[in-house]
Amino acid sequence: MNILFAFADDWGRYASAYAGRPGASPWNQLIKTPNFDRVAAEGALLTNAFIQAPTCTPCRSSILSGRFFWQTGLGAILRGAVWDDSIPTYPLELEKAGWHIGHTYKVWSPGKTANAPYGGSRTAYNPAGQRYANFSHEATKRVPEVGVAQAKAELLEETRQNFDAFLAARPEGAPFCYWWGPTNTHRTWEPGSGHALWGLNPDDLEGRMPEFLPDVPVVREDVADYLGECQAVDAGLGVILDRLEAEGELDDTLIVVSGDHGIPGIPRAKCNLYDIGCEVALAVRWPGRVQPGRVVDDFVSLMDLAPTFLEAAGLSAHPDMAGRSLLPVLESPDSGQIDEQRDHVITGRERHVDTARAGELPYPQRAIRTQDYLYILNFEPDRWPMGDPQGLDDLSQIPPSFSDLQWVTRPAYADFDASPTKAWMIHHRSERSVRPLFELAFGKRPYAELYDLRVDPHYMQNEAGSPQYADTQQELHQKLMAALTEASDPRVVERPCRFEEPPYAGPLAPFQI
Repeated sequence: MNILFAFADDWGRYASAYAGRPGASPWNQLIKTPNFDRVAAEGALLTNAFIQAPTCTPCRSSILSGRFFWQTGLGAILRGAVWDDSIPTYPLELEKAGWHIGHTYKVWSPGKTANAPYGGSRTAYNPAGQRYANFSHEATKRVPEVGVAQAKAELLEETRQNFDAFLAARPEGAPFCYWWGPTNTHRTWEPGSGHALWGLNPDDLEGRMPEFLPDVPVVREDVADYLGECQAVDAGLGVILDRLEAEGELDDTLIVVSGDHGIPGIPRAKCNLYDIGCEVALAVRWPGRVQPGRVVDDFVSLMDLAPTFLEAAGLSAHPDMAGRSLLPVLESPDSGQIDEQRDHVITGRERHVDTARAGELPYPQRAIRTQDYLYILNFEPDRWPMGDPQGLDDLSQIPPSFSDLQWVTRPAYADFDASPTKAWMIHHRSERSVRPLFELAFGKRPYAELYDLRVDPHYMQNEAGSPQYADTQQELHQKLMAALTEASDPRVVERPCRFEEPPYAGPLAPFQI
């Protein structure tokens, strides 16, 4: 038995397999992901999969270790992260047991040392290069000379060659564990590439935007370009599936496909605890163990994958792993809710970009998501959630150029990736129709937020403090705090909290650079 984990940077729950399902985005109806859909149809599609933290390094720390992100030392932050080698990770445990492990593109970064929880450069297989990370830019450059189909095929060939190098290095008879980590769904991408490379018409997004997102041409094109990059990921997944099939290994491989958080450079998504930031696609294929065509509604945290992979390999999970193996859920013949205890997930966030706020401070949040509600605690509501505005809270302040805000993240609100959407919202922030959306995206937030997703799927109306929801808020608050206390979250069990002090906060220490 082998393990393939296809894990794309900044890929939210955008796959056509989700189209028409409860809670799906209208965007799922526009995107075409036949290879993800194949994995789901020949195995299980999970409809309530969430990451632990909507920022890549902490999220990946959690997945690799099977722990809550705050239990991973300096792996709990993004800029300034340092991996603690004393924390067991599932790939290195598999390697100890005789598995051939390897990765292509990104596993764990930014952080020191890059991809350390997966063996670092020692287990990297990128001999054909890493142009795939800039898929839309690289393909667009080649289109005038070779055409769209050939330009895309050249980049897909890179994925095939990198995977072939990994397979060729496998000792005879050894099972393998491979992590394919494309990053092209991370900013930036070529404007107009969604249409030029993938035939996605931005006008088809009109009327299909969440309420908090301006429904204007610039933003629609931005989203279409992102969905194009998601389709590029799916095309690369297809290359790997084809290679496994050609090698006769497809049906002897546990295949899991997902991503580390939601879309970057879009309001309330990446680096936020709202659904668009934390929900992700998740499909699992394992013939003979996972029956095809199943749809699982259990709430799943991706930190459950580490104990799942270890149990699937016949190994025991480390006792410090907080995640729970998904095998009982995956091997059930039923669809719907399988494990009644899987009725919620806990998410959180600490520091993302180190210089986003004065004093290099974090923006600490924790949340609990149930079927009907999302409850968020903002522990430091006086801080700016997306980073200091650098004067842009003043409508008379002239912003940086549109180009700077489109391509450079740090000029203002540095926890919000540079993008055409960011640039447009900042440049139009004084307009009456834009100002409320701008405040939702960039403004300060209260200590508590509560959203009734049954009637408010885009989390527009904060019900925290409302008498009508008092009992619900109390119940969710108690459940969240009990979970954080049980998991020894420093944010609730330590005074002072380590995340407010060096090396978690403040200027980067020499060993963090």
